[in-house]
Amino acid sequence: MKVDLKSLVKKYDTPLYIYDFNAISDRYKELKKAFEGKKSLISYAVKANSNLAVIRTLAKNGAGADCVSIGEVNRALKAGIKPYKIIFSGVGKRDEEIREALEKGILLLNLESEAEMKRVELVANELKVKARISIRVNPNIDPKTHPYISTGLHENKFGVDINMAKRMYIYAHKSEHLNPIGIHFHIGSQITELEPIREASIIVSDLVRSLKAINIDIKFFDIGGGIGVVYDDEITINPKDYSDMIIETIKGLDVTIICEPGRYMLANAGIFVTKVLYEKMNESRRFVIVDGAMNDLIRPSLYNAYHKIEAFVDGSDDVTKADVVGPICESGDFFGKDIELPKLKHNDLIIIHSAGAYGFTMASNYNTRGRSAEVAILDGKDYIIRQRESFEDQIRLEEACDTSWQNRED
Repeated sequence: MKVDLKSLVKKYDTPLYIYDFNAISDRYKELKKAFEGKKSLISYAVKANSNLAVIRTLAKNGAGADCVSIGEVNRALKAGIKPYKIIFSGVGKRDEEIREALEKGILLLNLESEAEMKRVELVANELKVKARISIRVNPNIDPKTHPYISTGLHENKFGVDINMAKRMYIYAHKSEHLNPIGIHFHIGSQITELEPIREASIIVSDLVRSLKAINIDIKFFDIGGGIGVVYDDEITINPKDYSDMIIETIKGLDVTIICEPGRYMLANAGIFVTKVLYEKMNESRRFVIVDGAMNDLIRPSLYNAYHKIEAFVDGSDDVTKADVVGPICESGDFFGKDIELPKLKHNDLIIIHSAGAYGFTMASNYNTRGRSAEVAILDGKDYIIRQRESFEDQIRLEEACDTSWQNRED
């Protein structure tokens, strides 16, 4: 991403998220081309970065949306994604969310339990409609990734095993208010090896064949997301190798392949920029204290995730190890530890790379800190796509409440 960083910081201040929208579009086109010649739908995983401008850009490229809340469904619709390209996933859907999704006519609801299926059937009955559904199958395959983002093992909360899935499909096929048209698996995120995905796809495609044998016609084969990206020195999956492998495992099946990338689309298209406040030493430990914090980018604190950290200063030979930390009152408020950095002074800039996915979207107001601004770079020009959050923005819903009861006399 070629930007005049100092000018952007002068214009928008820090902490600041900056996204390369040309790179986002290129990433989508690369994955779509990998499935060329096959019926496919690339459904962007909105949770990775839910900014409306991001979703709108992917919608214009032809993407669908994988959503895990009715809020994300509504974001996708508002950004221009057609209902027939929207999937509503997630392990816990309220009846009101199910009802709204059915009323809006989205492509399908992805179900994660027998109990959830019964709730969808009940709501569909009340609405006098037939709910299009898929079922998330848990193939019990180890994705060899971080345990917090592993989702395909029996110890995880996601999906149902093969036998339960088959029973659910048979039940749904007989129901007047359920229409089982899809099947889904997603074994985890940041996967850098093809073999776990191949094993899962073989298991799930065999289930599809057994369902077709009893006249349950599955039309959508949803392979989830999870393709890894480079944060450090990972060797990642080639999109064409990925698509060829999936196509091989579903040979003979007439299905539309659905892929749900999120991190793959956004991670390396975004950076997080923060400003140095000052340095300090605790005995032999060096700390670089910046104005960004774990409320802005929580991945390092939550997962101990690695992000490349770079000082945006002129070259210096005086490089030593430092912990890059924020102002929040938690020892877990850090972006990186033992990072090789030159001596830094007030207002020097720090760039945290690969921050386009699961960055701003996981931000909070902890310590009553306003969330960062977000900026898009498109064809060399910068555009604000989310204003910096003010104190007034944070307290608006509290100020709107009736507080007269607090003034009563005891």
